[in-house]
Amino acid sequence: MPTLAEKKAVVEEITENLKSASAVYIANYSGMSVKQVNNMRGEFFEGNIKYKVYKNTLMKRAMDEVGGFDDLYPHLVEQNGFAFVEEELAAPAKVIKKLNEETGKPKFKAAIIDGDYYAEDELETLAAMKSKSEVIGDIVGLLLAPVSNVVGAVQAPGRNIAGAIETIAEEGNE
Repeated sequence: MPTLAEKKAVVEEITENLKSASAVYIANYSGMSVKQVNNMRGEFFEGNIKYKVYKNTLMKRAMDEVGGFDDLYPHLVEQNGFAFVEEELAAPAKVIKKLNEETGKPKFKAAIIDGDYYAEDELETLAAMKSKSEVIGDIVGLLLAPVSNVVGAVQAPGRNIAGAIETIAEEGNE
């Protein structure tokens, strides 16, 4: 049985994880074999996702201390693993969905992402979210599109521009 000092240290660790994470996922890992759990941990590690198993009571204490996690309290029952992520907010959902499709486990319970609550029926939505780098790539593409259009127009031969001006003038005379 852990001592009070050990429990306080774990609550402190959880508190730091909660404060540094932009997203916290809860998944029930009960019924998984050791091999499946190790595979899941490996998938999370590859995705730069911090995955930890904590006692639900200690997790609740840390959540109380940090605040903003009230919606997750009803899910703090059974055997839970907690995924913490700072950057790629959809990464844990993608891992959980992939493993669930392969083995039926783990069971996604809920998540808090940037302060918003997501229930267990929203795993598909979360897994379909684009990563931060994909969104940045889309934005850069959108920003560069008008610039490339302007550059193309400027580089067009003079006769095309002259022809366009002539056509506009003729329409104005009609």
